[in-house]
Amino acid sequence: MQNTRAAKRFVLIALTLLSACGASGPTPSGGASVSGAPGEYLVGRFALAEGDYAIAAANLLKAAEQDPGDPEVTLQAFIASVDAGRPEAVKLAKQLPGNPVAQLVLADADAKAGHWQAAEQRFRALPRQGMTQLLQPLLVAWAQQGMGQTDAALGTLRPYINNDRFRDLFVLHAAMIADVANRPGEAGRLYRIIATDMAETNLRLAQTMASWQARSGHAVEAQRTLAALPLIASDMSIAMPGLLSSVTKRPVAKPTDGIAEAYFTLAALLRGQEANDFALVMLHLALDMRPDFAASRILASDTLDSQNHPRMALAILNDVSPTDPILPVVQLRRVILNEKMGRTEEALRDLERMSRDYPNSPLPDFQRCDILRRKNRYADAIAACDRAIARIAAPSAGDWPIFYARGVAHERSHQWDKAEADFRAALKLSPDQPFVLNYLGYSFAEMGRNLPEARKMIEIAAERRPDDGAITDSLGWIQFRSGETDAAVKTLQRAVELDPEDPTINEHLGDAYWAAGRKIEARYQWQRALTLKPAPEDLVKLKAKLADGGPGAVARGL
Repeated sequence: MQNTRAAKRFVLIALTLLSACGASGPTPSGGASVSGAPGEYLVGRFALAEGDYAIAAANLLKAAEQDPGDPEVTLQAFIASVDAGRPEAVKLAKQLPGNPVAQLVLADADAKAGHWQAAEQRFRALPRQGMTQLLQPLLVAWAQQGMGQTDAALGTLRPYINNDRFRDLFVLHAAMIADVANRPGEAGRLYRIIATDMAETNLRLAQTMASWQARSGHAVEAQRTLAALPLIASDMSIAMPGLLSSVTKRPVAKPTDGIAEAYFTLAALLRGQEANDFALVMLHLALDMRPDFAASRILASDTLDSQNHPRMALAILNDVSPTDPILPVVQLRRVILNEKMGRTEEALRDLERMSRDYPNSPLPDFQRCDILRRKNRYADAIAACDRAIARIAAPSAGDWPIFYARGVAHERSHQWDKAEADFRAALKLSPDQPFVLNYLGYSFAEMGRNLPEARKMIEIAAERRPDDGAITDSLGWIQFRSGETDAAVKTLQRAVELDPEDPTINEHLGDAYWAAGRKIEARYQWQRALTLKPAPEDLVKLKAKLADGGPGAVARGL
């Protein structure tokens, strides 16, 4: 929730955070002068880069004990301890007086101990640059609220509320402070500003706003606020009963919760700028203040998964409370991570159980359909999608992926009439959906059917997603099939640039080169496609083209 100008400037905040914190995640490579414990240090740095914070902290703490005078070892041990939630982080923070994250850790320790005046002083002492331009006033205000000084807390935020830069963020925290202080009139005024300015929602904002609305006697508005969540995150639909039943609970009930919320907000902004290592530091600070903060665990898990650490992404979700209203969302995320790690049967069993536990939700069966489809188990995938669709009382725009997935499974199992019906049902729900338009249009082109309609579909898809390699390939392929060789070559060259590792796109470019008389380049593209693990049927076609010279060999059955 920030305006465009502020969002553009946030890159600078992230970069300043990089220089202030020191690197938390790079692989060990000659940065530190480690004299006493190189083994533990290197193992710790590698584990840190791999997202294995427990092992990183254990080894780096040993290295720090053996070489206490090395500032680089101390810094890395501190960062690992923060990420692992180790209590040693506080002790190490005292050795890093110039590090802003160390000062945050010390201030947080004061806040958790109820030493709010000391916490406020530490927050005020943070340098007013980089990340602290945004974070410091929020933390100072929550510390003041911790001392019971609501007027001072709101006064701290007032100048930022009157400024366009990140205004909505400061209004939201001011509203939560007034809410915690049991000032419903002032809280309501501030919440109404958010409701008026809110362009789009997210989980935390929706929970906060719906809670205030419900507690203010506006139950219908609260339901409407929560109902918007699945429109931006489809998996939230399975959590809707829990969210509605717990709507009157305050998401932020005390000042330490507010501090955790501030860290979470900064982490989300850093994540948006792909400063993932430092987003994780902020998320671990949030979880240190509030271990039951499920939204922080989900964001941390997503961040770790984006860094190719699915095992650690799964582990951080294990501590989500079984009574948390978004537990079913967490369960779905666990399934995805298990399947990513090759535990397909475990993932399918979990989804079968979830299908029984949440009989009104199509999501577990849809997820089963998607996994089974990717495993080429098309009959089982179709059956799972049938179950998912049967649970949808009135299909809406957000349900198009289920019909699309079943359509793909029907097409792959050579049931084209059923596949086409599913694709058209998906388009009826979401008419301009580029993936559906592309799949249906490309299928028509391959069959030589409905070519004008196919071309229109693919052109719309390409307009919606101009940088998608597969869709650009479809556009080039239909140009090729229509005899527009020169245009096809240019379009397919662009497709290869966008997705150079796709064997089908490389094969198509080879076919276009051959038709254009560029036979040496055609053979090169086919040879390259062979190295990219094409499907078995495509492998046969490529070998025939290379052996006999061109697409004609395939047509003759050679």
